[in-house]
Amino acid sequence: MRREDFTLNVTNIDWVETDGEPRKPAVSIDFTGPSTMLRERLTGPEGDLLDADETDVALRLQEPLGNDTAGVVSVTNRITGEFILELNEDADDVLKFIRAARGYGEDATEDEGRYTVEITLEGDDEPFVTYDKRTFLVYDDEGSLLRQHSLIPSGVEL
Repeated sequence: MRREDFTLNVTNIDWVETDGEPRKPAVSIDFTGPSTMLRERLTGPEGDLLDADETDVALRLQEPLGNDTAGVVSVTNRITGEFILELNEDADDVLKFIRAARGYGEDATEDEGRYTVEITLEGDDEPFVTYDKRTFLVYDDEGSLLRQHSLIPSGVEL
């Protein structure tokens, strides 16, 4: 699977810049490559699809944070640490998404997700998986966690 096989689209984030009514941010990831490997990566050892709490979403910066900084968005298997998917994105766009999720989370309940992730395979009309997520980690170009940019619910220890 190549990063170019994935397309990321976000919704419900523009309200952050206009002080509009908070709406739950959502990211949809469309995969246009051969689906067999991605299906396997999204499936646990018992043959069931991985749950939201069995995955992590992160942004890894490719250079120090500044204007036009590139980054890699990844979804990983929390149990094994293996990458499920990776794709290149502009870090500023991802950080705007995280700000929207943080703002939405101010009014969310403790158990409610701060944002939604949908992964759709080529040829499918419906998402293969949908995750309601509370955490989005951001790492600098040297691999250190940037807590101030990350979405980490209170009470969560890393």
